[in-house]
Amino acid sequence: MGRVSVLDEPLKKTLGAATAKVLADQLDLRTVGDLLHHYPRRYEERGQLTRLSELPLDEDVTVVAQVADARVHTFNGGRGKRLEITITDGSGRLQLVFFGRGVHKPHQELLPGSRAMFAGKVSVFNRKLQLAHPTYAKLAGEPGGTDPAPDLGAGTALGTEPGAGLGIDAAPDYEAVQAVQAWAGALIPIYPACKGMESWKIAKAVDAVLPRARDAVDPLPPALREGRGFVPLPEALLKVHRPHTKADVEDARQRLKWDEAFVLQVALARRRLAETQLPAVARRPVPGGLLDAFDADLPFTLTDGQATVTREIFDDLATEHPMHRLLQGEVGSGKTLVALRAMLAVVDAGGQAAMLAPTEVLAQQHHRSTVEMMGELAGAGVLGAAEQATKVVLLTGSMGVPARRQALLDLVTGEAGIVIGTHALIEDKVRFHDLGLVVVDEQHRFGVEQRDALRSKGKQPPHLLVMTATPIPRTVAMTVFGDLETSVLDQLPAGRSPIASHVVPAQDKPHFLARAWERVREEVDKGHQAYVVCPRIGDGEDEKTKKKSQADEAEKRPPLAVLEVADELRGGPLAGLRVEVLHGRMQPDDKDAVMRRFTAGEVDVLVATTVIEVGVNVPNATAMVIMDADRFGVSQLHQLRGRVGRGSAPGLCLLVTDMPEASPARARLGAVAATLDGFELSRIDLEQRREGDVLGQAQSGARTSLRMLTVIEDEEIIAAAREEAVAVVRDDPELTRSPGLRTALEALLDTEREQYLDKG
Repeated sequence: MGRVSVLDEPLKKTLGAATAKVLADQLDLRTVGDLLHHYPRRYEERGQLTRLSELPLDEDVTVVAQVADARVHTFNGGRGKRLEITITDGSGRLQLVFFGRGVHKPHQELLPGSRAMFAGKVSVFNRKLQLAHPTYAKLAGEPGGTDPAPDLGAGTALGTEPGAGLGIDAAPDYEAVQAVQAWAGALIPIYPACKGMESWKIAKAVDAVLPRARDAVDPLPPALREGRGFVPLPEALLKVHRPHTKADVEDARQRLKWDEAFVLQVALARRRLAETQLPAVARRPVPGGLLDAFDADLPFTLTDGQATVTREIFDDLATEHPMHRLLQGEVGSGKTLVALRAMLAVVDAGGQAAMLAPTEVLAQQHHRSTVEMMGELAGAGVLGAAEQATKVVLLTGSMGVPARRQALLDLVTGEAGIVIGTHALIEDKVRFHDLGLVVVDEQHRFGVEQRDALRSKGKQPPHLLVMTATPIPRTVAMTVFGDLETSVLDQLPAGRSPIASHVVPAQDKPHFLARAWERVREEVDKGHQAYVVCPRIGDGEDEKTKKKSQADEAEKRPPLAVLEVADELRGGPLAGLRVEVLHGRMQPDDKDAVMRRFTAGEVDVLVATTVIEVGVNVPNATAMVIMDADRFGVSQLHQLRGRVGRGSAPGLCLLVTDMPEASPARARLGAVAATLDGFELSRIDLEQRREGDVLGQAQSGARTSLRMLTVIEDEEIIAAAREEAVAVVRDDPELTRSPGLRTALEALLDTEREQYLDKG
């Protein structure tokens, strides 16, 4: 049997069909290799041996003692049972309690006079110290005591000479003392478990396959492993599952984290290499074209950051391989302007540029702001248009047939240099004259099929620019968007105003909420406008989401809804102001009309869902009140807040919540109120989310290819692994010299992971 196939062997062969089925169904563990890579979540210590006279409260301890007496009490009319056992070690006494089904076994085994070791957490009940449901091991020489083999389940046995000398009057037996201390100090692995498969059962299953660890194929090239002083993979697996010391755990973790980071980074490095082999049309800006005319009309100069990032993008566009670049930056740092200038440069070079937006509201918004920014340069074919002008068209799923037909015609003839749309752009019917650049708004989860579909619309693969709506930490950029080069905009344009943010604890201090509505009125009196954001639409909303939110929030009331809040405001604190609503279930034309009226200043207060989250730009809007702010994520709140303070007047963002002061939700809101630094907030956001969510849908199942590595904490490992991966792939693109690495890579890149790597 080959070395690889041992770990590919189904668990059924070793563990039997019943256990294998539970592991497969509940934890998606199917092969010996899967189980070996199912690592303990943490390790419990039984605690060092303690005398009963010196027991510390709330700590895990191990004691060796003799059973003095044992009694079963019944309660609930005889339906409930409680076993109370008193133990003594000569220095003091301690009570043990067992309840329910846990009573039977200890009642039979722990007879008065018998000696055992007990491990558990010391608690107080009726002013007496006790251990509830302790793990115990009878000492050899007692009925039921066996060879020295500490196990994990309750009631297992450990052999020493009869527990003499351990506080029980007899001569010390040093071997016994050592055996007992080893048992007490051992690290017990606690595994991620599930219904029908407790941690100790998983531990027994791991014991059965652990000898196969020596056949594990090592993905790290020997030079790298030795250079960094890592233990070999079989040893790391042994140490992570059955450590003798905390140092063992640390050795194993460092090694296994590296494996994950390195294999993932090799996959990404190979993708980047493959991309650089693809052909593309170089698009170099043409002097005296659209871009120069556009720049001449700009009422401001680019920030240093915008100028630097623009150079990076234009250098990429000038090569004969497709650009793959991630443009990320602060909310309001002017990413859209940078992207538009790149699009204009491509049009100058004879190509077309497409911008893909996640929602119709945003596509319309981008289209409107692009046309406004370009002025007469966007009016090709219209009387009085500039000679360099091109046509800017919108393409969304809900457009009327005539408008859609015209847009498609403009694309195929090349009349339209720029198209802005939703995923409708990817449909079969859409044909381009010469697609040169695709700009993607990051929120649009852009899978492999969509990317290929858009690609196939160019004669050769178009250049690609991905924009993130909120900043993301460097390590996440290196993992989630690892196949893209990164540009960062961290300077806000001149003329942007600071935003003051405050938490409004509506439940604790209702007068704060009343004051919030007064502040909104004051802003409107100054001639400004305001947003009120709610988590739900309301009024006959999809029952499923309602039920789900009720199930999730059994303790809480349902989230506040746009339609209800708007009615309350019109009839109450904001009576007399022009209050309108905006949400995703409105007809596209109605949404557009409301946004136009709000932009034109004909609406004072817009009550909306998160449809206004990205890209909405109304410089006169200075205040935002976010209702039930605790129901939004940190990055989402930062993104929403970025809608105010876009003009010369200072912005105000009020985060309304019913959460009590000490709750984690309040701490999260406090963090948002305390800083405007999106990079800092994105770290906080990630630390509070599961790793799976960070890495996108393909990664968030029960299994993820990252079991040990955490994207935030292991920043240094990821950065170092990326460097090593780039070097390995540069020297040996096909990995012919690293068969172990090839095997690990094939395992990582099953179809699901391929798509995850392809989100770029």
